[in-house]
Amino acid sequence: MKKLLITFSIAASSLMFSNVVTAQTPVVTGPAISVDKEVHNYGTVPYGGNGTCEFKVTNTGTEPLILSKCKGSCGCTVPTCEPNPIAPGASTSISVKYDTKRPGPIDKSVSIHSNAVNEPVMVVRIKGTVEPDPNAPAPGGMPVKDQGGAPHN
Repeated sequence: MKKLLITFSIAASSLMFSNVVTAQTPVVTGPAISVDKEVHNYGTVPYGGNGTCEFKVTNTGTEPLILSKCKGSCGCTVPTCEPNPIAPGASTSISVKYDTKRPGPIDKSVSIHSNAVNEPVMVVRIKGTVEPDPNAPAPGGMPVKDQGGAPHN
């Protein structure tokens, strides 16, 4: 009986160990897309400041990934995609330029169209705030940067 119990324990341990060893992340057959971040937050950007950011795109599949189109949600958001196929395991960057001469909140999206089997249209977002134009007239008629201080006589 003791030998049977030991044999059963060894067999059960071997079975559990083999399940742990074979449990791996599934490999996607075909091209597959992943990004380093789904949202880029600019924070607060000065009026006319640098509105460029990048998203790193990686092909996690087994065949070349082709980015067929990258499209911003409006004319103020202009993405640039890599036209060449991305080999399995390789990465590229998508550059996104936001027009920072539009003061106020930023909440835009970029659609990445590809031949990926896991997500043929991936959507990433940009967020933040563009500060007001310091040379724009304020409601009182004075430029924003000249407001405050003693009245002029």
